Amino acid sequence: MATINKLKDTAFRSIKPTEAEQLLADGGGLFVRVRSIKDGGAVSFRLAYRIEKKQKWLTVGTYPTMSLKEAREARDLHKSNLKEGRDPALDKQLEKQRQHNMQLAEKAENAKQQARMTVNSLFDHWEKIYLCNRKDKGKEIRRMFEKDVLPHIGTMAVEDVRKSHIVTITDLMLSRGIKRMVKMVLKLVRQMFRFAQEKDIVENDPTSSIRVANVGGKAVVRTRHLTDAEMRALTLQMPSARLLKTTECAIWLMLSTCCRIGELCQAQWKDLDLDAGTWSIPAENSKNTLPHTIYLSDFAKAQFLKLVTLKQSDVWIYPNKDNTNHVCIKSITKQVGDRQIPVDRERLSGRSKHGEALKLDGGKWTPHDLRRTGATTMGNLSTSSDVIEKCLNHKEENEMKKTYQHQSLVSEQKKAWKVLGERLELLTTNHANNVVVANFIESNS
Repeated sequence: MATINKLKDTAFRSIKPTEAEQLLADGGGLFVRVRSIKDGGAVSFRLAYRIEKKQKWLTVGTYPTMSLKEAREARDLHKSNLKEGRDPALDKQLEKQRQHNMQLAEKAENAKQQARMTVNSLFDHWEKIYLCNRKDKGKEIRRMFEKDVLPHIGTMAVEDVRKSHIVTITDLMLSRGIKRMVKMVLKLVRQMFRFAQEKDIVENDPTSSIRVANVGGKAVVRTRHLTDAEMRALTLQMPSARLLKTTECAIWLMLSTCCRIGELCQAQWKDLDLDAGTWSIPAENSKNTLPHTIYLSDFAKAQFLKLVTLKQSDVWIYPNKDNTNHVCIKSITKQVGDRQIPVDRERLSGRSKHGEALKLDGGKWTPHDLRRTGATTMGNLSTSSDVIEKCLNHKEENEMKKTYQHQSLVSEQKKAWKVLGERLELLTTNHANNVVVANFIESNS
């Protein structure tokens, strides 16, 4: 039998609070409760019902959040549940608890999501704990990651990164033709995720099933070095390349001292003692963090003397434009590379107009190839490999030698640089093409 509703909508809307509380019956146990004026006059809907022989009251809702129509629908639902033996008050309490539990779960999930470390945050943490121990404090690795890694996965949660995300990064790099760099970046990404595993930030390393050897093909070890004929050609081609005079000196210094490009770019005048004929490379400028002394040949000393006449800074041998620091390490490499661009290649703005001035028969060469050339020339002049390794400031890889042999071979190094300088002097003079050096086997020409 349908419940007869006693209150009309017009009568309900015209209800006003009075000095006393009002309880107006609507039918089926539903009442409209109107609080007194002194209590604020709030209007609510209450349901009177009996269960287990007990009279109970339940506040169904408040007006205007709940309309009279909605209150009646709630009354009918509760009465239906009563027939099944369910207590509306207990149902409301359980629903309230359920809503509360849902809110707690949602809050916990939000906290969990916020606590999940992103790849950006992981890199910052890795940089702070691990990369800070590198000589450059991780600046070069940050540059590589900001260019090729973080734009793609930086905002992702570390635990959400999958193999497919890493492969996308390597594929994009390979499409630019940088095979050697993609292997280096993959190794660094792997180091970062293994760091995350060690710190219990993530359980799995998404790079673990990617073989570095399979990315971009087999790595090619660079062996490029200049032959004697190319060094003679370089002497003749240098003027037309219109290089900075300081860059010309840098090329001959890298050949005659076998130094690294970074070591030369960061050199300071205080490291140089032309009277003693030495150039001291401090540990912080050395790739392997080992201090190194180069004993200058007359050829190398002549290049430094030219730089003295071109001196632009009291601190840096190769200063930047503002004389506030050393020149960018990539500067000389760029100048050399810009002068070996084939004529049929598109030339970017800002590049040298002398595109093939430094092109040599053996193919493209870089400043680091000059270091290799100097070492090879030493070997061709009968300098022992142990002495050459000392001149290159390489760390000893043989554990037994590293433990028991600590000889400096200073006199042998001096001789090695001296004969190298003499050979370069012969190759770079105008009559070099007619020079014949006795007992010299030109094995690399």
